[in-house]
Amino acid sequence: MTPDDWRAWIGRTESRVDHASATPVAALAATLDRDDPWPCVGDPLPPLWHWLYFLPLARQSELGPDGHPRRGGFLPPVPLPRRMWAGGRLQFLQPLHIGERIERTSRIVDVTAKAGRSGALVFVVVRHEILGERGLAISEEHDIVYRDVSPSPSATVSAASVPTDAPWTRTIVPDDVLLFRYSALTFNGHRIHYDRRYVTDVEGYPGLVVHGPLIATLLVDLVRRHRPQATITAFEFRARSPLFDGAPFTINAREGVDTGRVALWAANAHGDLAMDATATLA
Repeated sequence: MTPDDWRAWIGRTESRVDHASATPVAALAATLDRDDPWPCVGDPLPPLWHWLYFLPLARQSELGPDGHPRRGGFLPPVPLPRRMWAGGRLQFLQPLHIGERIERTSRIVDVTAKAGRSGALVFVVVRHEILGERGLAISEEHDIVYRDVSPSPSATVSAASVPTDAPWTRTIVPDDVLLFRYSALTFNGHRIHYDRRYVTDVEGYPGLVVHGPLIATLLVDLVRRHRPQATITAFEFRARSPLFDGAPFTINAREGVDTGRVALWAANAHGDLAMDATATLA
């Protein structure tokens, strides 16, 4: 198939229904090292924690060699071997609540092929609308990138440096237990996050890869720790370079002056940019 054939997937939709149960919320709080009380029915779901639901439930026989579901179906069958979450844009219109029936409708809005420094790239944009019992709660655009295997993926780390004087900062030392717990919570079978032999011998990375959504969740969690009474109405993020287990990284934030916006970024131990983001507060 050609890139023009993949564009035939634009407009394809799927819908999922779930229940915002309490146990995954408590488990993610523990994974993020939060001392939260047990979540109760009616409690609002923190921003981004809807990623605990609508999990990919492909049968074991339907998984590819990387642990992802095999190509085709809802997403186009792009043959490039690496598939990663490149970023996203979210609007939080009203909170979801523990105990609610929730529904997600997803639509493919764009498929674009490009040539990058490391080879061919294909970007797929998926728009999600998540409804609770009070109506539309979250509007989200999710960027997926497919790319070829580069000879040395660790050499693709961004050279962009970041400020070192962030007013809010926290150091994270990711280990295989943290990555395993997050993979289990999100039912993410992608082997780059937990299978060290696979990620080093097959994909050529120097270590287990920290999940992009986990980094984004940690950035939002930093805002919640410093502005616990604020309401996050929008969030956008973009992955810039990978982070690996065993290597400390920092999550950082700087609040704008009278703008209601917080600039956020994650940086590796060398000060290179791994993810940048913006949160809008009300």
